[in-house]
Amino acid sequence: MTLSPTPRSTLTRKRDRAATDRQALYDLLDEALICHLGLVLNGSPVVLPTGYGRDGETLYLHGSTGAGNLRAAATGIDVCVTVTLLDGIVYARSLNNHSMNYRSAVVHGRAKLVDDPEEKMRALEVVTEHLAPGSWEHARAVNAKEFASVAVLSLDLAEASVKARAGGPGEEPEDLSADEIWAGVVPVQTTFGAPVPADYTRVPVPEHVNRGRDR
Repeated sequence: MTLSPTPRSTLTRKRDRAATDRQALYDLLDEALICHLGLVLNGSPVVLPTGYGRDGETLYLHGSTGAGNLRAAATGIDVCVTVTLLDGIVYARSLNNHSMNYRSAVVHGRAKLVDDPEEKMRALEVVTEHLAPGSWEHARAVNAKEFASVAVLSLDLAEASVKARAGGPGEEPEDLSADEIWAGVVPVQTTFGAPVPADYTRVPVPEHVNRGRDR
């Protein structure tokens, strides 16, 4: 299944870095942990980090019902969600050719407020399991007050683009002979450390927490 570019989701620079396979979008969204939700709020652009989770062709975003950006997004205005993973810093022999290895996704659309209780609960499970796998079955369930205080938005993944860079530096021919200048890539990785129990915790670290470190 391929990505279907629209005028908003068609790359204008470095088009050779565009991914065309929709699976690349899914893989990126499933690996990253935080997205950035962009919209115009009270006449000014606002871009804020937001928790999310993917369920098939739907991206779920969540936050407090008191959050102004979520309330605005729920009115049907155009929004833009971005996700980026940094894979490496690229050192070249010229400053101009320094770069980054990365994978990024941009999703355009109009978010909808999830008001159906069944879908909303399912969405909260999706978001929870994306960030903290295994917690939905392990921790105390959401109570009525907590459920009412959380807003969930759904965003269709129909209009999206994926762009990535990988590999070493791109050098100008005249710089290839400058052997006194180092060039290469410094890999960047996100790693999870050993779980640190809360002061009041008296039980061992459960298996699902340790498994979550290995994704």
